[in-house]
Amino acid sequence: MAVEITWWGHATVTVRDSGVRVLTDPLLVPRLAHLRRRRGAVPPPGAALADVALVSHLHADHLHTGSLARLSRGTRVLVPRGASAAVPRLRRLAADLRLDVTEVAPGDKVRVGELTVRVVPAAHDGRRLPYGPERSPALGYVLEGEERTYFAGDTGLFDAMAEEVGPCDAALLPVGGWGPFLGAGHLNPARAAQALALLAPRAAVPIHYGTYWPIGMDAVRPHEFHSPGDEFARLAGDLAPGVAVHRLDHGQSLRLEAAR
Repeated sequence: MAVEITWWGHATVTVRDSGVRVLTDPLLVPRLAHLRRRRGAVPPPGAALADVALVSHLHADHLHTGSLARLSRGTRVLVPRGASAAVPRLRRLAADLRLDVTEVAPGDKVRVGELTVRVVPAAHDGRRLPYGPERSPALGYVLEGEERTYFAGDTGLFDAMAEEVGPCDAALLPVGGWGPFLGAGHLNPARAAQALALLAPRAAVPIHYGTYWPIGMDAVRPHEFHSPGDEFARLAGDLAPGVAVHRLDHGQSLRLEAAR
């Protein structure tokens, strides 16, 4: 048995494990407000096919209602607790498409077919800025099936990361952002390599970089767009030499043979 991981760009990944197709933070459009997709084709319609979609937090590049609207009727969607109150269109989508929206918080476990989705915390501001004060936790998810795959969402390093995530075979780690500067609650290549050393999976895939960039800012710190994936791989080689880092192109898949 094997697990297949396909990176569509930004934080959008399809993981196939135990016959279950999981889609993370769907963002399937060429443009979002002032952000333009600059690398990789817009994911094909098949990218929206999923048994369950996972939303890590409420920021519009992670909870994108236009992309959620492309899911098939009845698709299960896990969102942070409080998401439906903070994002009214999410409630409308759930009604119009009959999406099975379930609000979750750290510590929750959700069974989807032969796969268990375990919800873990993330160190990130999860609010739906700038639209309202409603607070909602930022989340990560661990998929437990043939393998254990950690999807970090958007997070900074935090003291209990290894303890909360637990043993994992593959880690999908954010290594950049969508602009020339990263604020608090993010992993850059160096911090992502430190996280990798703590988690010690068999394999890692860098995500959340090199896809979207603000319109008109091509000349502002362009290395922050182009370099994070390679820089993460280089630093991970020093800090976590036992981990195989797979820097995927947009739309490329990794097949990870199950070790258990």
